[in-house]
Amino acid sequence: MNYCADPFSYQRRLSREVRVGNVGIGGDNPIRVQSMITCDTMDTEASIEQTMELAEAGCEIVRITAPTVKDAANLQHIVRGLRERGCEVPIVADIHFKPEAAMEAAKWVDKVRINPGNYADSKKFKIIEYSEEQYAAELTRIRQRFAPLVELCKERGIAMRIGTNHGSLSDRIMNRYGDTPLGMVESALEFARIARDLDYHAFIFSMKSSNPKVMIAAYRLLVARLNKEGADWNYPIHLGVTEAGEGEDARIKSAIGIGSLLADGIGDTIRVSLTEDSIHEIPVAKALVDSVAAGVSPANSQKSKVSDQRSEISFDPFSYQRRTTKKLEREGVQVGGDELVRVVIRKEQHEKIAHKIERMGDYKPEIILENASVIEIDPRDDEAIARLNDSAETKLVTVKDGIDLPMIGAFRLLAAKLQSRHPILLKDVLSRRAANDEVSSNAQMTKSSWDFAIPSSFNASPARTIRHSSFLHTLLIASTNIGSLLCDGIGDAILVQGEEAPSQSLRLSYNILQAAGTRIFKTDYVACPSCGRTLFNLQTTTARIKAATVHLKGVKIAIMGCIVNGPGEMADADFGYVGGAPGKVNLYVGKQAVKFNISEAEAVDRLKDLIREHGKWVEPVPQTTALEAVSS
Repeated sequence: MNYCADPFSYQRRLSREVRVGNVGIGGDNPIRVQSMITCDTMDTEASIEQTMELAEAGCEIVRITAPTVKDAANLQHIVRGLRERGCEVPIVADIHFKPEAAMEAAKWVDKVRINPGNYADSKKFKIIEYSEEQYAAELTRIRQRFAPLVELCKERGIAMRIGTNHGSLSDRIMNRYGDTPLGMVESALEFARIARDLDYHAFIFSMKSSNPKVMIAAYRLLVARLNKEGADWNYPIHLGVTEAGEGEDARIKSAIGIGSLLADGIGDTIRVSLTEDSIHEIPVAKALVDSVAAGVSPANSQKSKVSDQRSEISFDPFSYQRRTTKKLEREGVQVGGDELVRVVIRKEQHEKIAHKIERMGDYKPEIILENASVIEIDPRDDEAIARLNDSAETKLVTVKDGIDLPMIGAFRLLAAKLQSRHPILLKDVLSRRAANDEVSSNAQMTKSSWDFAIPSSFNASPARTIRHSSFLHTLLIASTNIGSLLCDGIGDAILVQGEEAPSQSLRLSYNILQAAGTRIFKTDYVACPSCGRTLFNLQTTTARIKAATVHLKGVKIAIMGCIVNGPGEMADADFGYVGGAPGKVNLYVGKQAVKFNISEAEAVDRLKDLIREHGKWVEPVPQTTALEAVSS
């Protein structure tokens, strides 16, 4: 099955246009940027203000949660207030669990988002073996629940998103397909077939997960299945990494998931989900679209085609498996095979930080590029590759700097032609100077999206100005290029050369490895973005949990504002902190709730106790942290 037109050269997937209010998604339209307000939907004035502020910041579509019929009914007043004030941004109702709320919301909004995993099902994690007859009966029940919404959307001429979340697959899907990308795709297709049977086609798909590898595989599989179904299954795609978290880690994880798919030509609209005021999502999303466009379109684009090489990709796009190589030793460090993916730095950068390497802990450089005997090669040079493949000696190989190929395509081509015994060194860009020039150019091009005032309605503190440096572009490009290839299973060492500052380059390298799930060296957090369903302040709570647990290497903690995606998105987390009721928290071990109705005031301490009970707690050592050493 083909998931993109050409895995070596960029070509955007052709999709039909779906109109959401006055905004077109898919077709010849640009990639659209979305976000979601964070206030209570019943607070009409705050909802209007936040929506308008998002629109002014460049958000093209705004989503508002409607957890109850009462909330859904209030969307009428929110939409009317927006239109009276001249704001025409399309409004999307976000629905979980309650078809009745969806039916009410569909009277007032431009689009309804439903989650197939919980629209007509309540998740109980039951183990049931469905016979074919029982499964067919379940689909009939779903059709009866879903068809009225389809008919109403069709009657009103509004759109729908069939948005599968990895964390909330139904028990029916879980028991037949498991907690897998295939299960995510099948969940969405069940609902899509009902819509098509009713001659309704104004819908968009999404396959969101907090794990970039799962997300990438699910979207690729979805597109491959749509291609197989036929040309008229060319529905637009919405991209997002759900529960990405906050800060630099969240931006890296989002770039890996969203950026890699955009680079493959998949995606017509995106949301970067941050556990921050949602207005911070807009410049990141815009910069991500710009950085991917720059990465797949080298300056000399006429020579950038590699599709004429007619190579087969070296990886399974639907199931992760690391490329098999032999081990090498460089400067006393093992590279390749089942070894950790190593971090490489240039000699001149190493010399600048040599005096503080002992204080850098897990952020230390492991190999100096100039001492590593790396073979640089143009992957189109078949003679040079043949010499390497014919040689008895295993080599560490990378793509040559300065060639005119898109980054991801160049390394995929190298991996396809090179014998798998040779380890590969990944790079973020193919020229340090080109990277800096590109970043500078992009920063000028999108300057208006980088400097803006954060309105006070998004934060209790006075409005403040957020200024983004060109480092964000560097971060997004490096995360997209290196992260995408790591998720393909390609790469045994990485070199970030688009960032000249050695400490910042090292921090970025390790954080990319962590976000891609390739090398876990610090506490990993899964944290959902705020919305009207959230039962506690996510930003302050996340900060308190991080302050108490950030020293726990390799422990994964999920922080969820409500139960909607809680248990499922915590499937691969060790511990979960989930809003259960106003002021009350439930604590989880994996998917299982083990402590209930704990007051917020003591919940962090109880979480620490839970981690102790399961033997994963260590006391923090009072010393200069590795991150402080890297940043100094």
